[in-house]
Amino acid sequence: MPGSGEAHSVGRVFRALPVRSVVIDIVIAVGFLAIALPVEVQIVPWAGLEQRVGTTLAAVPGIAVAFVFAGSLAFRRLAPGLSLGAAWAGAVLQMGFGRPPSFSDAAVFAVLYTAAAYGTRQVFWVGLGSAIAGAGIGTVYLFVGPLSGGAAVSWETLPVAAIVLVAAVFALGLSWTIGALVRTSRRARETRQEREVARAETAAEAERVRIARDMHDVVAHSLAVVIAQADGARYAAAADPAAAPAALATISATARDALADVRLLLTQLRHSQSEGPQPTLADLEGLYAQVREAGVDLRVDVDPMPIGDPPAGVQLAVFRIVQEALTNALRHGDHSSPVEVGLRWLPERVEVEIENVVAPAASAPAPAPAPALTDAAPAGDLPRGHGLIGMRERAQLVGGKVDAGADGPVFRVRAVIPVPPAPGSPSSAPGDPSPSPFSPEES
Repeated sequence: MPGSGEAHSVGRVFRALPVRSVVIDIVIAVGFLAIALPVEVQIVPWAGLEQRVGTTLAAVPGIAVAFVFAGSLAFRRLAPGLSLGAAWAGAVLQMGFGRPPSFSDAAVFAVLYTAAAYGTRQVFWVGLGSAIAGAGIGTVYLFVGPLSGGAAVSWETLPVAAIVLVAAVFALGLSWTIGALVRTSRRARETRQEREVARAETAAEAERVRIARDMHDVVAHSLAVVIAQADGARYAAAADPAAAPAALATISATARDALADVRLLLTQLRHSQSEGPQPTLADLEGLYAQVREAGVDLRVDVDPMPIGDPPAGVQLAVFRIVQEALTNALRHGDHSSPVEVGLRWLPERVEVEIENVVAPAASAPAPAPAPALTDAAPAGDLPRGHGLIGMRERAQLVGGKVDAGADGPVFRVRAVIPVPPAPGSPSSAPGDPSPSPFSPEES
């Protein structure tokens, strides 16, 4: 795009700076000029210069030097590179007129500091080079230039020149080093703030994913119960009209519960600091009752029973996995065959297994219009919808694993979730005769 390169260059030269900061720098530059200007006017580098050119013309070089150095201070934070160039121009002008070091040279320290603290990467390193080169050029100017009176460097003046050189490098380098430290501190602060923002965004994304997963679990199960009850009432209305009110009551209760859960999730979206109550093992009985009221022959076997209260994360994962598996059984299963749920609470893990017979595709009734919460699949194929993904995510959150697939006409969901040992309890039960239904290393 025409002009984009020019805009980029301008953006690199001038920094985005608040107006207040620019005004402060200008005020400092004006104050500096008010002090430097009288000092520079009083300096007459050559004897008899005023008599030769007049007092006014003799003061012009000093006035020019004062204005150039003051100008370098005026925009030192707005354009550190230009400010460094202006400081070099002032130094060259000063040496060109054969003037001695004066108060105006103090601006160089502020310019070097700013170049290191606020300049671009190129200006940062040019500032370091300027500090070293400036110390060397200044030393040569003092001992070999017009101020030396034409005297050559001797063994007597060489040690003094070396001391001046070291002192100049130290003074100019110290200004640059302080700016570099400020630059590093500012970068560290910006990095820390960016890290905090990224951490907050990650936490917000994780919360959105959790709420979306909960929303899917609630809506999928509730709609499956409602659809099953509605289909059952429609088919049984001709033979048993009294079954319709019972089905409608179940639909009403299920929809009311789902609405309450959805409202809770929406409340969490508005107030993320309140997670609200989550389902536990005690809520499984209500889940079983809903499935049985939908006309499913549900058989539950819990052996052995859990010892004490498992961690809340484990309870939530078990509830959601069982809920999703039963939802799939309602949608895709053969309701004339039983659905079996098995829970085995072992010392170090809980094993969950849900089995149901898949309904033949030819005899399956057409589903009512509803969101596709899980993808139906013929026998032998694995559903690939959000349900199976959600179950796996639930298990992975607590370090577990889910395996699901069809074995002939039977679709089986198996999960193994580790249960952290309670404080003070043995980490494992020796001689446990109950193997896991599938190995954790099994893919």
